Amino acid sequence: MNISVELTLSPLQDDYEPSIINFIKNLRNSGLTVLENPLSTQVYGDYDVVMNLLQKEMKTALEAVERGLLYIKIVKSDRSNYEPHF
Repeated sequence: MNISVELTLSPLQDDYEPSIINFIKNLRNSGLTVLENPLSTQVYGDYDVVMNLLQKEMKTALEAVERGLLYIKIVKSDRSNYEPHF
């Protein structure tokens, strides 16, 4: 089963950029389809592969910050080729 996951990491500290950059770089190095925009990062692929990656990388990202939020949305389908029709 393929899934699409949207992630937003929001460290609650002054020096927040390095934590976000490291999180995104680790996701990019996974070999999965990873797309980014200014508000979130999307990861696409097989459910088990994506969730195994996220289990590890979300923990690493949260351990790297003093306080933070991590928002996650999961859609059951690969939406990586989505284009608006309007």
